[in-house]
Amino acid sequence: MSDARIPDEFRGRLQHMREKAQELDQAAERADDAQERDRLKEKAQRLRARSEQESGMAAGGIEPLP
Repeated sequence: MSDARIPDEFRGRLQHMREKAQELDQAAERADDAQERDRLKEKAQRLRARSEQESGMAAGGIEPLP
């Protein structure tokens, strides 16, 4: 989804969430411990999903999950 329809107040927050998810993925790649790697990957995935949900809500495209 394009960020063009998203108000400025949300755009920075969404960008921060996406950057944090990328940082978590990179940390997962460097992690030696399999459990830590999985934990970081799951956290990154949850953050990406939340970012996508908030992006859709901010653009008026979807309703929040119950």
